[in-house]
Amino acid sequence: MNRQLTSLTSARGIAAWLVVAYHLRASTPWVPAPIMAVLHKSYLAVDFFFLLSGFVIYLSAHKAFERDGPRALPAFLVRRIARIYPLYIVILLATVLFAAAIHAVGGDATSYPLGELPLHMTMMQNWGFTPRLSWNHPAWSISTEFAAYLLFPLIVLASPIARLNRTALLAGMMCVLALLAGVLQVGGQTGLGQDVTHSGLIRCLCEFICGNLLCAFYLRSDPGDGRLLVASLFGLVTGALLWAVGVGGEIALFPAITACLILTLALLSQRWAMTRVWPLHWRPIVYLGEISYATYLAHFMLFILFKILLVDDAANIAPGMIALFLCGLLLLSIILHEGIEKPGRRLAQPLLARLVNGENRHALMRENGATDGS
Repeated sequence: MNRQLTSLTSARGIAAWLVVAYHLRASTPWVPAPIMAVLHKSYLAVDFFFLLSGFVIYLSAHKAFERDGPRALPAFLVRRIARIYPLYIVILLATVLFAAAIHAVGGDATSYPLGELPLHMTMMQNWGFTPRLSWNHPAWSISTEFAAYLLFPLIVLASPIARLNRTALLAGMMCVLALLAGVLQVGGQTGLGQDVTHSGLIRCLCEFICGNLLCAFYLRSDPGDGRLLVASLFGLVTGALLWAVGVGGEIALFPAITACLILTLALLSQRWAMTRVWPLHWRPIVYLGEISYATYLAHFMLFILFKILLVDDAANIAPGMIALFLCGLLLLSIILHEGIEKPGRRLAQPLLARLVNGENRHALMRENGATDGS
């Protein structure tokens, strides 16, 4: 069944701009206190990314693995690498040039340790090998998601996820999130965003797996069942209220709230797939989601450069200058998406075609009862 999930694409774009706002907040003391309180927590948009990634990856890839088994792995990895690596390496190389320029003028380049560069080039920098964030800081989450992509085939092929009913899937989500909360609390953490160099990997993997389970739950549900939508909304509102009044805490509640949000948006998107009534289906908002990877990956280094070149007081940047930066980031995101991301994916198409044709050939042989002698 082809289910339109446009709302989730738009939500991804909004989440990316929340991360941008999180990194700008220290330079905007003029922001009203209630809004600043939200910005201080907007790092949690990364947790939305992890759960959403697990949901979408399962939705798009689980059938191939269930049908072709391990033979689906090459095409899956090529698709994922073609999706994330071209822009990732371009931003990293631009950061290398920036670090070289800093070093050449005698500036402080300690945030760009040359010895850690190979880990960044292989997207392994946040697998517990480094003591702190370095180079392009937001890329830590891309590193952990890459680990999640490598884990995904095992989740589909070596776990019972494809056979579990909705009750078991719900229990599985609760267990995974309880495991995450327990690990973080044993480590003395009170928030999801603390010490990401050591806890970011487990945070990503648990939330990614929860997203896989959530998608399997969604696929076993009837999108037209209003009771499921009501239950999802109830969980979302109840969790948010408990968190707001300080009952439960961020570590225990926010991933569950996010799961309810994703399910709610998926159900609403399916119900309103062909309408423009829902704001998250408006084309400009959807496009923000389509370019969100570029926005997320480019904003941190662009803001550093912006402060060096155009700002006198980095601790208090005028609203007009912030607006200028945001417009520049939007333009850069479009350029990177259209000029790097899309061509990068197209370059992988010939290899993907060969891999997919091979998978289809093997599937046809199995259907005809032939043996694979290759």
